[in-house]
Amino acid sequence: MTVRVDRSFELSAPPERVWSFIADPENRARAISVVDEFTVTDPASHKVTWQVALPIPFVRRTVTVDTEDVTRRRPEYVKFVGNSSVLDVTGEHEIVATETGARLENHFVVDGKLPGVEKFFKRNLDDELENLRNELEHHLQTTR
Repeated sequence: MTVRVDRSFELSAPPERVWSFIADPENRARAISVVDEFTVTDPASHKVTWQVALPIPFVRRTVTVDTEDVTRRRPEYVKFVGNSSVLDVTGEHEIVATETGARLENHFVVDGKLPGVEKFFKRNLDDELENLRNELEHHLQTTR
């Protein structure tokens, strides 16, 4: 089973400032509550390995998810993919200029490979996107 979530947020910051946050795979990893830790494995190609702790019955240890940005169009679009033995994830972030700043359009697809993975993300993906929004807004307020 596949879980798909599409959400967008309006921001009162120019697209370039939104890009400075969302294009950084470390910022994206920090915003996900189930990512216990992460390691940048190849900064040039934006590869990051996540250690994910999923609170589901069949997963008793952290899961290694290897992520990589596969498409980057500055300052408007980034797409990443992540693969592991437990799940595959695709995330897309598109920045659209608006009269008052920017809109960040987020599209996520999670394919679970074990029972409970899709159910977890179906219940929690909205909260994870809210975490991303909060981290982004904090970044916009504290950096120039």
